[in-house]
Amino acid sequence: MPTGKVKFYDEDKGFGFVQADDGQEVYLHRTALPAGVTSLRTGARLEFGIADGRRGAQALSVRLLEQPPSVVKMKRKPADDMAVIVEDLVKLLDGVGAQLRRGRYPEGRNAEKVAAVLRRVADELDA
Repeated sequence: MPTGKVKFYDEDKGFGFVQADDGQEVYLHRTALPAGVTSLRTGARLEFGIADGRRGAQALSVRLLEQPPSVVKMKRKPADDMAVIVEDLVKLLDGVGAQLRRGRYPEGRNAEKVAAVLRRVADELDA
């Protein structure tokens, strides 16, 4: 079976293209993906069958060989740095909790900052 790398894949549109190892560009439709796979990153290594379709070569019976790490994962902070950030976040949230126990929500600007920090930490952890 031929192998190649994903040139691009658009999850919303449900198709993309694979650059076969022999240089051929092959159309890839979502129906050819293995069960449970809904998205492919650029550079993912695949094994696939080829059939001639209306628009040229089309991949069939795709098997995922290797998915490259996400760019976000490669750029995220080291675990030691995140531990310090999470500890500071806990202290910040303790202050917010104390305000809430007194029946007051954080005021506008402060609430925005807390929400932004929470979103950023969540993004780092979810990468």
